[in-house]
Amino acid sequence: MMRVLSSVICLLALFGLSACHSLDTTPANSPTSFKQYRYATQQHIVQQRQFDGRFGERFETEANSPQEWRPATASQPSRGILLVHGLGDSPFSFHDIGQRLTAQGFLVRTVLLPGHGTKVEDLLTVRFADWRQVVKQQTEQLQREVKEVYLGGFSTGANLVVLEALQRDDTAGLLLLSPAFKSGNAYDWLTPWVAPFKPWLREPSPDRPQRNPVRYFNTPTNGFAQYYHSSRAVRHALSAQAYRRPVVMVVAEHDSVVDVEFLAQYFSQYFPHSCSRLLWYGKAETASKWQAPHLYFQPDHLPEQRISQFSHMSVMFSPQNWVYGRQGKVRLCHNGQTPSQQQQCEQGTEVWYSDWGYREADKAHARLTFNPYFDWQMQQVAQVFNNTTCSIPEK
Repeated sequence: MMRVLSSVICLLALFGLSACHSLDTTPANSPTSFKQYRYATQQHIVQQRQFDGRFGERFETEANSPQEWRPATASQPSRGILLVHGLGDSPFSFHDIGQRLTAQGFLVRTVLLPGHGTKVEDLLTVRFADWRQVVKQQTEQLQREVKEVYLGGFSTGANLVVLEALQRDDTAGLLLLSPAFKSGNAYDWLTPWVAPFKPWLREPSPDRPQRNPVRYFNTPTNGFAQYYHSSRAVRHALSAQAYRRPVVMVVAEHDSVVDVEFLAQYFSQYFPHSCSRLLWYGKAETASKWQAPHLYFQPDHLPEQRISQFSHMSVMFSPQNWVYGRQGKVRLCHNGQTPSQQQQCEQGTEVWYSDWGYREADKAHARLTFNPYFDWQMQQVAQVFNNTTCSIPEK
């Protein structure tokens, strides 16, 4: 009962600030070009950000700024993809994926969602509509420059790009990474009601880090409330209209953030294109149970690599990523472990990797922040998006 009550309080707190007046945290409401949008956003970051300091202000500014990667060709690319990060994250989420997509011939761009990239408190008053507006503006900007526009998103960002794609009939395909269509917490619908009374689930404290150079660790209740708006909206939109162009959906079975069973069901029901693929990291018996068409499976228990299971964020990064990779500079030890296991992790001893909350008595687990199958994953994306038969939507 106490656990349920705690969840209710947390989720009530998450949802409430949506009714409050929203402070405009978007640096440029109507940018005339991506270059202008990026410049205005960088200036906003420089003025407002509370810098972490570990890797220098220049790196933090760049990592949190909208990015563009262009193919190494003399001609104007014919295809482009806009990538949208998740709640609490930044454009750095696509550091590796963006470069791989550029190598496949895409003009790649990322956005910074309002409330992100500066300080955690900026999520106190942001609105779901602010996020949608940025995605809409930059999708339209990309559409003016390339013939085929694709959209991609991670977690909450996946919700936003699906909503955008369903409002236009010219999006060529979607890349959905750990999409947050439905939370793994059954009480998230309560969050809008609590936020006006409890702005923070966990009050900011100098004793606990609030962010690292590329993401927030703490999120105001309103941030979760706006996420809930996005999840409810995307479920409603898909139930009214399936998306009939190619989709690559990437899911980790042991994701502690989202309802993965729901994702498997929605993939089969609302993404019917014959070229679509569901990339599933987990157990073979679970993957076979779904019997979802076009499901491609890889095991997520890799003891030879000290990986117990994949995490929500692990699908995003290459093992070579210098921040989050196998030898990366950042190790996420706050991972639902016992205090002694967290201490072992923080002291730099050899650890295992998992999603949040996984425990074994004799092993300390850090969050898995990279994908051992990253090359395979990007090959799957290329096969779907480069298949000429996939350019024709099914009726």
